[in-house]
Amino acid sequence: MDNLAEARLRMVEEQIAARGVADVRVLDAMRAVPRHEFVDTSDPLRAYGDRALAIGQRQTISQPYMVAAMTEALALAPHARVLEIGTGSGYQAAVLALLAGEVISIERHDALASRARDRLRRLGYRNVRVVTGDGSLGWAESAPYGGIIVTAGAPAVPDPLRQQLDDGATLVIPVGNEHLQHLRIISRLGDTFTERRGEACAFVPLVGERAWPDTSGF
Repeated sequence: MDNLAEARLRMVEEQIAARGVADVRVLDAMRAVPRHEFVDTSDPLRAYGDRALAIGQRQTISQPYMVAAMTEALALAPHARVLEIGTGSGYQAAVLALLAGEVISIERHDALASRARDRLRRLGYRNVRVVTGDGSLGWAESAPYGGIIVTAGAPAVPDPLRQQLDDGATLVIPVGNEHLQHLRIISRLGDTFTERRGEACAFVPLVGERAWPDTSGF
């Protein structure tokens, strides 16, 4: 076993399982996806540290634990169609690809979307479709979804995401101010939505019509 594979196993055991993530499918996916392939760095081992990392365009690849915890909260069925808001590097989409039947991932930055699309294709994740658009509006043409995950912090839960959620499915989204959020785990049963508050987190802002305005200049 090479150093990167060993680092990936340690990441799962020490950063993820040790903090309470117990879903076997999620842990196996985190062990399988080569996180270092999604980070541009001269030291690939940095990808397996207990931290988020910059990927350009003022965006990040999330901390491994947060990826796993949010994915576990989705409770995805194996054949579900899942929507990800915020493709970034494509790492979260790759994890989802091992757990769901189809992944649609929205990225607002063309350059990031293009790189993620190429990277996912090169690594063999054929059930992921990366699109460019306003993630706060979701992706109505392929709704409903058996799970929706948002990897950016919103000021409130965008209503289009609620409406694109399938009956019995879950939406996981960080909600708060631009510096600190808490996870919201929202489940739909018919026209009724139940919500619970998860742990504190800090994501880059979700920018869009139903979220924060774009002040970045990108």
